[in-house]
Amino acid sequence: MAKTVFQKNQRVWVESIGCWATIEKIVPIWAKGFDEPVRVTYDVGLGREFQAAELKAEDKADGREGDALSNWRVLRARNKWQQEGDCAHHPHPGTYPVVVTDANDWGGWRTPGAEYDRDPYKMEYQARLIASAPRLHAIAREVLTLVADHPEDAPPALTALAQKIVAIERYLQEMPAAAPGT
Repeated sequence: MAKTVFQKNQRVWVESIGCWATIEKIVPIWAKGFDEPVRVTYDVGLGREFQAAELKAEDKADGREGDALSNWRVLRARNKWQQEGDCAHHPHPGTYPVVVTDANDWGGWRTPGAEYDRDPYKMEYQARLIASAPRLHAIAREVLTLVADHPEDAPPALTALAQKIVAIERYLQEMPAAAPGT
C-alpha cells in the first residue's frame, strides 16, 4: 500500500526537471479490492504527475537553526539623524537597535528614525523580541516534542498549547504565492 510522502501546497524540488514546484494535488491510484491506494502521484502543475521518488522536500527552517538562526542578535548603530543631546530621552542616547541575522553583521531588521524617535522603548522591545525569536521557536519545538512523545500524559492545557504551536509552525513553513501577473 502507498502512503503520501508530501502534502498539498508543500514546496518540492522536481529532480527530473530541475526546478522548484508546489504540490497542487495529491493523486491516489486505487485498485479494486484494496482499502488503501496502491500508488500515489503528485500534480505540481508541470504537465504531468510525478512519483515521490522524483521529488525532494524543501529543507525546513528548523534543520538550519544551529547555523542560520543562532546569529540573530541586537547591535547598536550610531544615530545619524539626531545629536546625542537631542535624544537624551532614548534608552541608549545616540544609538538605535539593529537586529542582524547573519554572522557578517548584515541582514535583519532596522527601524525608521522617525518611528524610533516617536517610541524608542517600543522599538527596543521589538529588537529584543526579534533577536530572541529563534530561541523561543526552539522552546516551542521542545513543547511539541514533549507532547508528541507522551500524548496520554500531557495535561490538556499543554496539549492546547501544542495545537497553537502547530498552527504557528504551519504559518512559518508556508510559501507565499507568486504575485499575479509575474
